Amino acid sequence: MSQDTSTRQTAEATGPREPSKELVLASRVTAPAPSTLLSRLRALPRPHPRRAWRRWKAAHPKPAQVIGIAATALALAAIVAALVMPNRWETFRTAEFIRLPVEALLGAAVLTALPRRPRLIVAVLFGLILGVLTVLNLMDIGFYQYLGRGFNIILDWPLLTDAQSYLGDTLGKGTAQLAAIGVILLILAIFAVMVLATVRVGNLVGRNPGHSTRALLVLSAFWMVCASLNLQNQGVPLSAEHTVTMLKYRAQRVRDAIRDEAAFGKTARADTFGNTPPSQLVPDLRGKDMVFTFIESYGRSAIEDPVEAPGVDATLDTRTKALAKAGFHAKSGWLTSATYGGSSWLGHSTTMSGLWINNQNRYRTVTAGNGEHLTITKAFQKTGAFDTVGVMPGVQKGWPEAKWYGLDKVYNAFQLGYQGPKFSWSTMPDQYALEQFQQRVHSKKPTDGKSRMSFLILTSSHQPWAPIPKMVPWDQLGNGKVFNAIHDAGKKPGDILTSSPKSQAEYGKSIQYSVTALTEWLERYGKDNTVLVFLGDHQPIARVSGNHANRDVPISIVAKDPKVLDKISNWGWTDGLRPAHNAPVWKMSAFRDKFLTAYGSTPHPTTN
Repeated sequence: MSQDTSTRQTAEATGPREPSKELVLASRVTAPAPSTLLSRLRALPRPHPRRAWRRWKAAHPKPAQVIGIAATALALAAIVAALVMPNRWETFRTAEFIRLPVEALLGAAVLTALPRRPRLIVAVLFGLILGVLTVLNLMDIGFYQYLGRGFNIILDWPLLTDAQSYLGDTLGKGTAQLAAIGVILLILAIFAVMVLATVRVGNLVGRNPGHSTRALLVLSAFWMVCASLNLQNQGVPLSAEHTVTMLKYRAQRVRDAIRDEAAFGKTARADTFGNTPPSQLVPDLRGKDMVFTFIESYGRSAIEDPVEAPGVDATLDTRTKALAKAGFHAKSGWLTSATYGGSSWLGHSTTMSGLWINNQNRYRTVTAGNGEHLTITKAFQKTGAFDTVGVMPGVQKGWPEAKWYGLDKVYNAFQLGYQGPKFSWSTMPDQYALEQFQQRVHSKKPTDGKSRMSFLILTSSHQPWAPIPKMVPWDQLGNGKVFNAIHDAGKKPGDILTSSPKSQAEYGKSIQYSVTALTEWLERYGKDNTVLVFLGDHQPIARVSGNHANRDVPISIVAKDPKVLDKISNWGWTDGLRPAHNAPVWKMSAFRDKFLTAYGSTPHPTTN
């Protein structure tokens, strides 16, 4: 028997032996506990990105040099672009960015003179400032495109929430949330790029103070020569102090906004008809069936722009003839709106109050704390001879302004029984809203033998003008489901949002639809005593009306009783629904006093 076999048999006979102390100690050394192993791994040296970059630079000097030069050039370009960036889209051109901003020279001089640590802090601060300026310029661009004015850092923050709600109603809540996230990421990216750019340039000038100083002297001399000789490139001065100018502009707007709040409060308390007794308000319209209607985005462009005008003008002429056949006649003119492209409530309140309400702060002032200024609608309520009713298919939440307008009853989007599809932002087609107005309000006799004054806001011509409803037989409107097929067959907002010509064409069609729906309602349901006053609230956005469009909107008064139009015969308005190009143009705020005076109201002013 071999020795190995003998040893194995002996082990099997005696059973397993316990491990020796030496073996246990060895196992403890070779198999450390997990926590110990983790701590050791953490203690191992890690590759540092900066060290790795340095090693790569040492191994590849020429590519590294090219990358460094490119990064520095991009940093300088980002800084210059931020300092000379226009705040209006139509002024974006290459010549605007090939300029030497004096602010860049001043900033570089400061960074050159500072020690390393303060220089880093100041560079970061400069980057943050450039980020703020860039974001504000982008806000200006958006506001000019949609509202025809720049962004007011004091008054306009609430409009950002309205913009998100509009996107949600138009393109869906998911799209609106993605857009909001995208905007936030874009802002963060702008700030990050600006800070990195200023830090890189700061490090460059700090490492080479002698070269930097000489370069700054040369560039400063060049800037002064360009400024003194007014040297230009394609009409744009080569020397720029754009940022200083914009800072002065924004500071002035802040001061103006603060002063305007106090001054406008006094203006709102002064009212030409504030103390007029009820018996002396609109005596020439007693017994009339009054209807005041705003058509969304119905502006001068619809009647005079080469793209939209042919269809809209033909509709206005056709509807003028149809109304005349039904016994109605009209006179039309122009009003200059207090708003443009959006914020329709500013146009509504300006027309009705006779105050120039061109910003949200003024709107809050007149409708809240100083809400006693007499509106046209409230004048009818004050007489005691009219029931006053509002039909607001665009109102989807509480609307406390109803009290200021003097409306006894308001029907909002959820009180008109509509079960059909939304047409983009518009909750229901105008034809349906008008039919519901007829069934719920106009066909009912007012209480106590009163007359009625109605206030309607039509929304089908609200942007983005896709899809657009079409007229259906009035007796087939039902609960609105008849519009399902029309909605599904219509264009999608995305089909036209990026195309100005397509937006113009669809905008014109939406105005034709709204005008047709309103005048067909009058032709079908109007009475001998019905008086319809309808107008636009503002021009459409710049994508449709152009970057230099005025703010004029058409206004018409339609009636069967010839005495109603005789009262305004001295206004110089055009016969029919289409105002002539040279018809009188008044500020929208002038209409209230002219209207009340024309129909017999006696001024009894209040003072501030």
